[in-house]
Amino acid sequence: MARIPITEELLVEQYGPHLNEAPPGGWDADLDIDEVVETHCCFCGQQCGIKLKVHDNQVVGFEPWYEFPFNEGKLCPKGVKRYLQGNHPDRLLHPMVRDESAPTGFRQVTWDEALDHVVGEIQRIQATYGDDAFAMLSGVSLTNEKSYLVGKFARLALHTANLDYNGRFCMVSAGAGNKKALGMDRAPNPWSDIPLADVVWTAGTNVAETFPITTSYIWRARDRGAKLIVQDPRVVPLARTADLFLPVRPGTDSALFGAVLHELIRNDWLDHEFIEAHTVDFDQAAAAAQELSPAKAAEITGVPAARIEEAAELWGTSATGMMLHARGIEQQSKGTENVLAAINLGLATGKFGKPGCGVSTITGQGNGQGGREHGHKCDQLPGNRDITNPEHRRAVAEVWGVDEAEIPGKGIPALEIIEAIHEGEIKGLLSICFNPLVSSPDTGFTAEALDRLEFYGVIDFFLSESAQHADVVLPGSLHEEDEGTSTSGEGRIIKINAPVTPPGEARRDWEILLEIAERLGKGEHFRYGSTEEIFEELCRASSGGTADYTGATWDRIVAEHGLFWPIPEVGHPGTPRLHEGGRFAHPDGRARFHAVPYRPPAEVVDDDYPVWLTTGRVVSQYLSGTQTRRIAALVEQYPEPLCEMHPRHAEGLGVVTGDLVTVTSRRGSMTLPARVVESIRPDTVFIPYHWAGDRAANQLTNRALDPMSKIPEYKVSAVRVAKAEGHVEIRDKRVTALTDSAAGTPSVAGTEITS
Repeated sequence: MARIPITEELLVEQYGPHLNEAPPGGWDADLDIDEVVETHCCFCGQQCGIKLKVHDNQVVGFEPWYEFPFNEGKLCPKGVKRYLQGNHPDRLLHPMVRDESAPTGFRQVTWDEALDHVVGEIQRIQATYGDDAFAMLSGVSLTNEKSYLVGKFARLALHTANLDYNGRFCMVSAGAGNKKALGMDRAPNPWSDIPLADVVWTAGTNVAETFPITTSYIWRARDRGAKLIVQDPRVVPLARTADLFLPVRPGTDSALFGAVLHELIRNDWLDHEFIEAHTVDFDQAAAAAQELSPAKAAEITGVPAARIEEAAELWGTSATGMMLHARGIEQQSKGTENVLAAINLGLATGKFGKPGCGVSTITGQGNGQGGREHGHKCDQLPGNRDITNPEHRRAVAEVWGVDEAEIPGKGIPALEIIEAIHEGEIKGLLSICFNPLVSSPDTGFTAEALDRLEFYGVIDFFLSESAQHADVVLPGSLHEEDEGTSTSGEGRIIKINAPVTPPGEARRDWEILLEIAERLGKGEHFRYGSTEEIFEELCRASSGGTADYTGATWDRIVAEHGLFWPIPEVGHPGTPRLHEGGRFAHPDGRARFHAVPYRPPAEVVDDDYPVWLTTGRVVSQYLSGTQTRRIAALVEQYPEPLCEMHPRHAEGLGVVTGDLVTVTSRRGSMTLPARVVESIRPDTVFIPYHWAGDRAANQLTNRALDPMSKIPEYKVSAVRVAKAEGHVEIRDKRVTALTDSAAGTPSVAGTEITS
């Protein structure tokens, strides 16, 4: 059973997170730099260009890469300090196996011992229970090459259908909505289109803190006179500059979008020519919207009807407009519906396929775009192909040199894999760069699942909270220790370079997978001498798919500062802007409207749990915090989760900033310091989710799934809040002051929260 081998306290003492920082006084200015390597940030989906400074096989600093067109040298705090995850005292340097008698809980072994153990357990479990009793979970901070390889490895080496990825917890609602409405899953516009928009609408995204470089594009639009609409339960920093703020109640976004469509129709702010020539099913969407007047939507959303009407007028009367949405509207049990309702607004006004026009998702994880294109989803093959489609299966089988029947069918998504472990259907698990004990909802349920496994193997570079449960830990590679490509949130394929090699006995992730495949007797399918060879095969396997990389090469990617897919043939220039001329990726070339009647979230507030909980990110932390909680400068900015709550709510509890509060849902409870702010709805609290154990916000969140995307409902939970014993002084440097209640209510018209 995959229980932790020793106490959590002892594991943390041995493996961290410990805080790494630059040497006192900084790195020696006279230090001889061996080389400066152009590459990209390892964190979010913006994939900003950066130059890493290398000395003695260590990254010791960075320089701005001004020439890379996306960020032009700009970086957020995470990018500035990312180099401190290399040369880290917590770095895994040797293969390890669980040993409860060892003081550290694990015993160092040779690679042969570790790999023999992994392969032996795979073979034992599959021989006893069947192939699908062994599952694999993968992260999407991996390169395109590794994402592709994971998919091929799971299908051909493990021969299991049960593979999925942590994008299932992040971008899949956007992907499902994009494919259903537009025929392909990619942001339709390059970010260079944002400054061309007359209206910019952000929905469920705190770009100022979590995607600061994207914010600079919005500022450029504002500089030329664009209007800004911000939709969120919180007055996020960007909202302070907004022309119109929509303080939507968590879980009600589709009602707001539906009411805006209602107003577009009522006032005839429609592009009839575009609708007629390039879309289908407008009548169905219109019929559903007729049930959502601004007055009715105001009751559901808490947004005053006048603001809904104003949003419709701004959007409907502008010549150009772009909407950017993220996890706030997507991580819901109706996340796909929210995305479809947002796309309806773009289609109704003809805001697709033209400069400054589009409805785009903001991709959160490092390779969240490329990672959802190349086959490590349970329902997907490379090129964003459907694993259930016989034609798609045959195309990939031909590239892989196998009979189509050798490729397993559709598996189950990530959270259902965890549920299947509970049910005893899955007995073994291999994960790579995935920390479900922080990132999954209802983390207590996930911990119980890991404890039930007969075998758990982990490939990672730090001993994450999930890896603490492993039977075997295989030390893998950091972003800067391997070469490959990534695809940014705007659909730009970029080149990742490797200025350093893995330390100690750590190995590159792809080399580990190739060795396991060889020992499983499947090595003939995994003969690669480099990641460039994997990329070349990836391109061939994607040919004819919607995510078509056929004409991409590493040389072109470097020379042109990235290429936008689809690139269907050699010499093709790439496609920065999709759907030009009104041509969409469905067989008939038309986009699909969708009827989106409002339905409530899976869990609603009641007398026992009267407060809405929503979760999200902060600027200095990233995903499960496995990397960022180990960098001192980032931890200093936001060292622990805080519970944001409105003064009215706090006053009723007798709470001031720094007082401890206990937040309880139907799944768990946590105690943490309160942060009293005027920038959140009085009926809502906010907790960031980057921490583990008793500081994990996901102790509280709901496992309810979107029926289409299978994403959990992170953004909407019912909780109760009570004052606890204790007080913590919150220093200014610990958190951003942008939403501090001491600053007062924003003065921008239409930005204050009134409900």
